[in-house]
Amino acid sequence: MEKTRSPPPGIQLARSLGAKDWSRNAHRVLVLFLTFLAYACYHASRKPPSIVKSVLYPEAPPSPINRNSHRKGWAPFDGPDGTAKLGEIDVAFLACYSLGMYVAGHLGDRLDLRLFLAAGMVGSGAFVILFGMGYFWQIHSFGFYLATQMLAGLLQATGWPSVVAVVGNWFGGRKRGLIMGIWNAHTSVGNIGGSLLAASVLEYGWGWSFILPGALIVLGGLVVYLFLASSPEDVGFSGSREGNRRRGGDEEEGRVGGGEGGKGEKGGAVGIVKACLIPGVIPFALCLFFSKLVAYTILYWLPFYLSQTAIGGEYMSVKTAGNLSTLFDVGGIIGGILAGFISDQLNARATTAATFTYLAIPSLYAFHTFGSVSKSANIVLMMIAGLFVNGPYALITTAVSTDLGTHSSLKGDSRALATVTAIIDGTGSAGAALGPLLTGFISRRGWSAVFQMLMIGAFIAGALLSVLVKAEISHIIQQRRSPSNARQSGAAEGSIAAPLLVEDS
Repeated sequence: MEKTRSPPPGIQLARSLGAKDWSRNAHRVLVLFLTFLAYACYHASRKPPSIVKSVLYPEAPPSPINRNSHRKGWAPFDGPDGTAKLGEIDVAFLACYSLGMYVAGHLGDRLDLRLFLAAGMVGSGAFVILFGMGYFWQIHSFGFYLATQMLAGLLQATGWPSVVAVVGNWFGGRKRGLIMGIWNAHTSVGNIGGSLLAASVLEYGWGWSFILPGALIVLGGLVVYLFLASSPEDVGFSGSREGNRRRGGDEEEGRVGGGEGGKGEKGGAVGIVKACLIPGVIPFALCLFFSKLVAYTILYWLPFYLSQTAIGGEYMSVKTAGNLSTLFDVGGIIGGILAGFISDQLNARATTAATFTYLAIPSLYAFHTFGSVSKSANIVLMMIAGLFVNGPYALITTAVSTDLGTHSSLKGDSRALATVTAIIDGTGSAGAALGPLLTGFISRRGWSAVFQMLMIGAFIAGALLSVLVKAEISHIIQQRRSPSNARQSGAAEGSIAAPLLVEDS
């Protein structure tokens, strides 16, 4: 039997001071807030490299006009191979993040998620701060910056499997796409906050652009340690799936007492091989490889691109470019919510994700071709591109991962959320590492070549879901023609021939 864990220290302190026990729904709100805060901090701490690129390497790729060329860069990034080295820094972080994801998912299903998440936040924040200290210590060794990014990437891998597993522990499948679409705004909120924070102190020295976001995630880790209940059992409730099966009953009946808290969870943690065999995991993982290649290339290079591109005939400052780039993430927030809502209504995750990735192709083309006409056109087209690029990425990493982590094929092995999430997002992060690296080299030929790469990546992402899309559309057509037969057929097949999440009746 799994040992029952005590409530988090902050909740224990509140109870000792006479605070009343919260309801399950009140704890759910707190869990959503804390996991939102945690992952927003993770993403905020990833933004500084994209903001300081134009300071470390002020020369643009070959361009007829470059008003920023007089600024001095920072060795070892200020030479002719500066963009390549910046790309290597990005890929070092993301490659270690991708590899660390598989280990983190494996550990996340076996350790206390609260402690695991808090330790990862504090550790990764320390290495973000260390990177920034290179400015104050006048360090010009490429190996130093490479090593700190690699270690930061390993520790950042603790975040995503942990927060998705915690939310999956507290929330069932009904309307999961919409809930997680809204919740997944933490990615864009973190990107926006990190960009604004890093850009706001850039004039005082680029090191501050790392130190402040690093300190923010350390502080967030302390808050998580004090207040996050990683599962209902931690604060005296039954597991989320037991609670979801009760129809119309008093939620207080779901309470468990004393040492019985672990009974709601059955089965052991699922291994990586078994998780890969869950229907849909591999296609979505491969799709996310190319989706994140597109999304993270933009995440790491958009401020640099904006600062080196004449918009309305004028070049903007590094700070202005960093601030303007946040509008891509504003569009991403809308895209994540919209994708989650549509997938809930259609009960078709793959079809929704594929449609968004295909629509990302013309939106990226329009942004690159017409975004330089004026600042207004740039803003509108950037937000539209953000909507279609981040929409499927958000859907797959949240609702889809949680659906598959609680798939019926597990047959009682309940602890698979972190492992499945790690497989999908770890594979996606390999693409996230490749995209910025290729951009460092391809951008020398001009930004048209970079956008061509992004559009090809988006097309492949959608094509990889073709089998799942076909199955979902067939199921939807069959269900509309004969709802009872479609339900029986989906239950009998129990595979990708039916939508990923079919509510039990």
